[in-house]
Amino acid sequence: MDAQGRGRADDIDPADQWVLNPSTGEYELRLTPSAPQSPRSAVPGPRRAATARAGASPRGRTAAPAAPAPPGREVPPPRRRRGVPEEPLPGRRGRRPVKKKSKAKKILLWTGGTMAFVLVAAAGAGYLYIEHLNGNITSVADDGASTGGFQKDKAINILVIGTDKRTGSGNEGYGDSGSVGHADTTILLHVSKDRSNATALSIPRDLIVDVPDCPTTQEDGSQDVIKGTTDVRFNTSLGQDDRTPSCTMRTVTELTGITPDNFIVADFNAVKTLTTAVGGVDVCLAKDIKDPDSHLDLKKGTQHISGETALAFVRTRHAVGFGGDLSRITLQQQFLSALMRKLKSNDTLTNPAKMIKLAEAGTKALTVDSQLDSINKLKDLGLELGKLNVKNLTFTTVPVIDNPAEKVKATVVVNPSSAPQVFDMIKNDVSFTEVKAQKKKEAAAVAARLEGTKADASEVRVRILNGGAVAGSAQTELEYLQNEEGVLKSENAGNADTELSKTTLEYAPDQADQARRLADIMGLSGSAMKPGKSVTNSQGQPTMTLTLGKDFKGAGESLTTPTKAPEGVQQSTADKVECAK
Repeated sequence: MDAQGRGRADDIDPADQWVLNPSTGEYELRLTPSAPQSPRSAVPGPRRAATARAGASPRGRTAAPAAPAPPGREVPPPRRRRGVPEEPLPGRRGRRPVKKKSKAKKILLWTGGTMAFVLVAAAGAGYLYIEHLNGNITSVADDGASTGGFQKDKAINILVIGTDKRTGSGNEGYGDSGSVGHADTTILLHVSKDRSNATALSIPRDLIVDVPDCPTTQEDGSQDVIKGTTDVRFNTSLGQDDRTPSCTMRTVTELTGITPDNFIVADFNAVKTLTTAVGGVDVCLAKDIKDPDSHLDLKKGTQHISGETALAFVRTRHAVGFGGDLSRITLQQQFLSALMRKLKSNDTLTNPAKMIKLAEAGTKALTVDSQLDSINKLKDLGLELGKLNVKNLTFTTVPVIDNPAEKVKATVVVNPSSAPQVFDMIKNDVSFTEVKAQKKKEAAAVAARLEGTKADASEVRVRILNGGAVAGSAQTELEYLQNEEGVLKSENAGNADTELSKTTLEYAPDQADQARRLADIMGLSGSAMKPGKSVTNSQGQPTMTLTLGKDFKGAGESLTTPTKAPEGVQQSTADKVECAK
């Protein structure tokens, strides 16, 4: 706008000068009350430049008489606004006036453009932040000990390893300075295929196990095999003899028969920084606890802990229970339950500042396997775990008994009567808690497949395939069925086209009585029975198909999957607050 056109309205916002003219019913631009005005249309007219001669038109022609002003009011001449064409002179055709965008439309366009800019900028910032978080992550080779990483459409098994490694910033002052660490706290977290329930299985550090040979990636990238050993504490599967987390993973597989999908290693700093990031957690004590070894000093009742106090809480053992590692496991499970509740609370999930702190703390304090080496992979895992309701997360411990080989009891061994049942429940995705009514209905329908009449063993016709069991299993099972159980109408059909994790029996509706007899002989569960269709055997007769999966234990051994935990197995759920004793 030029200097001649400003007048005395320089400091007035034109948006505040549009008023309704009662004579015309239209809005007009009112600038100065001292100058004469003319009626205005709803569309602002052109602003005229000042001239040396009054009454002269901008082009030197005599201007037409002004329209009469409304009664009792002087109307100043219109001001020309930049970018708007001049109105044509009377009797002369001019260009059509430019239609002005409404103020609302202008605002919409402006905010739309700004929003687009903000989104692009945010995307760029998000990318940079993701790259920053990726730079925080420390990963270690899984050395082929895992399944290759979790999958969204399958059950998930994550091995969480807490190491007592003393090296690194913030880990000074805890004794055993410079220690390479052990598998001090180890939990196998199993999340069901449908994400409705989960089991966190604690493995005692003083459990006597066999550590297998461990192919290991060295710091220079070369491969070496660290020789295994028998009858040693479980905690020696990490750190000792240069063993890496992949060796702990192999030891867990050897112990339980379950191959973890991934591992996550947490050191002392992880406990401190993660609890601080969420603003602390609430734990309950049934008595005062003062442990000079872990530096824990807390009063009875509910206590809010974080940082160093949280670390002291999970490390203490002399002041709780019987003063051993098993008592400390109970305390650690209580702490993890409290942390899970806090992570799932709205106080955390709806707080951007806490989420950023968690992302920073988690990526800095945790070491993951090579299948979880990016923030996107960790995010995907987090989304799967986030589907879980904490009331269906059960904490339990490998059933153990005192080591009978020791006079002074210092270690434990697997309880042979109950531990296999616990391992089988996890392998077969059986929940330790009661979940949804729909699942109960489905379980009842599956169990019903075993109910009804059973054909005589001599009438059972079946072909046997090896679908993942040990080589030769189909033949040994055939011989067992024929020689021991009288299932004479059976044959070895060789290897299946695909491997199965579980043994299955497919049968046609009119073969249900045969299927129930064979299930009774083999100890098959209802879930192993697959109603379908029959096939033709080598004699041209309709027959059922038994496919031996990886769970096949050997001829004559029952394949029944337990449906509940054995009596006496310690367990608790993450939704309940329990007080440490």
